[in-house]
Amino acid sequence: MRDTQVALDIVQDAMLKLAEKYGDKPAEELPLLFQRILQNTIRDHYRRQKVRNAWVTLFSGMRSNNEEEKFDPLDILEDSENQSVPAAPDASLHQQQLIALIEQALSELPARQREAFLLRYWEGLDTIETAAAMGCTEGSVKTHCSRATHSLAEALKSKGVELP
Repeated sequence: MRDTQVALDIVQDAMLKLAEKYGDKPAEELPLLFQRILQNTIRDHYRRQKVRNAWVTLFSGMRSNNEEEKFDPLDILEDSENQSVPAAPDASLHQQQLIALIEQALSELPARQREAFLLRYWEGLDTIETAAAMGCTEGSVKTHCSRATHSLAEALKSKGVELP
């Protein structure tokens, strides 16, 4: 954390979560619990920050030249491909089945591989950010992601899912 106040807020949030949820645990378990809660709170902060930055960047170029005018980005968004219409029942069922297969395959991965894969490809973090979030080297992140990708491809292929 580069901002001391943000870092202190994150630590405070982690301490409150520890006190609220694990106050009845033995004292010797608290340091490890706090460490995990703190890591998750830091990850949550970076995820929220990433989403916030994406929206600010996306909509900053859409402002009108007249700053006094109220600007609502939803007024200029179009649904040219009619994406708001729900998919056909058979397509929706196929998509739900595919998602279930992917979730099952993900749950069968080792924890570190799953964590690296989700941070890199689901959350969109780069290798450096993923390494920082996981507390490991960039090389480890690349190894975990590679192994996870190969394992997922094999698992899905064995279930009959054709990959492009």
